[in-house]
Amino acid sequence: PGQMMTVQLPLHFLLIFPNDVAHLPDHNPKTRHLKGRRNISSFLSVVFSRTLASAGKELNDNFLKALAEREEANRSGKMTSVIFIRDYNTLGQEVSGYIDYAHRLKTQDFEPYFCGKKRLMPGPSDLCYYNWKTQTSTSNSSPNFEVIYDDPNGLLFKSKRDKTMLNPWSGSSGDSSGTLLQSDLYVHVVLYDRSVRTF
Repeated sequence: PGQMMTVQLPLHFLLIFPNDVAHLPDHNPKTRHLKGRRNISSFLSVVFSRTLASAGKELNDNFLKALAEREEANRSGKMTSVIFIRDYNTLGQEVSGYIDYAHRLKTQDFEPYFCGKKRLMPGPSDLCYYNWKTQTSTSNSSPNFEVIYDDPNGLLFKSKRDKTMLNPWSGSSGDSSGTLLQSDLYVHVVLYDRSVRTF
């Protein structure tokens, strides 16, 4: 807080916010300096609104609405959410799994999900995945969480940032909260939210 931030941005972003530009070299398009905490905050909020996959979408399902409400916080690093989904895949097989929402946002285009063209489903590359028909199971750590599957308390997700645990079975506690959602798109959906600690 109170420190100057240097942000490298395409020229068309800077043209939208001329009052925020403190220094703009005539012949150096690679470096742009934005000064002032208030200017930075307002600038980033506009940038995020421009990049949110859920922006401008008419969402009728509770699950999609909940994802939209958490999208900016997960993109910006203020929150990390884990999504539990149980449903049937395109082959009619029951599958379930845990998804690192922030990581998926960085690696996938979510606009088709918010538009209803695709359904978000867990897969073998997510935190945890289980196919009840084939009995195939996988677990993978992500940039945000380490999967702990041999703990006496059951499956846990350890935050790589602050080393605290997210326990899917404990409900809301500490910096974590679990929300069971009624969705017309899935058999079972739960969202686990973690407020990211900053030191």
